[in-house]
Amino acid sequence: MTFGFVAPLHAQSVGTTGTVAISSQLVDRGVAITPSTPILQGAVSWSTPSGWSLGLSGSTRIRSPGRIVETLAQAAHSWTVSSDWQMQAALIYYRYPSSGPWHVYDRTELAVYWIYRDILTVGLSGSQLFHGADHGPRGAADIGFRWPLAPHLTLSAGAGIAQTLVRPRYPYYAESAHYAYGQLGLIWDNGPWRVELAHIASDQEKRHGQPGVSPWTATIARSF
Repeated sequence: MTFGFVAPLHAQSVGTTGTVAISSQLVDRGVAITPSTPILQGAVSWSTPSGWSLGLSGSTRIRSPGRIVETLAQAAHSWTVSSDWQMQAALIYYRYPSSGPWHVYDRTELAVYWIYRDILTVGLSGSQLFHGADHGPRGAADIGFRWPLAPHLTLSAGAGIAQTLVRPRYPYYAESAHYAYGQLGLIWDNGPWRVELAHIASDQEKRHGQPGVSPWTATIARSF
């Protein structure tokens, strides 16, 4: 699922797992994909003991069921570097409805993550757009931090910087070639249930017709 940052798929689990979630907004690296409206998300992943994993997810507005707002497919491989460190390489495919303004954001992304004890995650990625005159590679760097505060309660924080995916058409529209984003929140999990509340910030300029990022977002999810 896409919420805040694209999180790496961990391959410790073996077999097939699924997740269903409801979020208050769909946000991808500090960019609002939808307005502040309830979003239904579903994801399924398959992993092997050798570290390979495949994942597929889709998101739709609850008020407009059947209209997919984002589809994501991911293939990844994880391996152990030491007793404390893991690495993961992932190939991710993003697709948006062809009839909407987000169609220009269709892309593939190659990402590499370094994971320290499931506490610290550092990621570097490059994306290749499919559409538009300027569809050259775009880079991004992310860092995420998780720290247990109490049984079932975890502090979550993250920050990143990314090149703007789609530049404005008009030369007089001033916009930086890159932007920064971050989030700070709490995660409560108990068995298959997970609840996350996060404050998200982004300094990307809002484009015409693009929804703004809500300062606070919430997600409730159940895995099976």
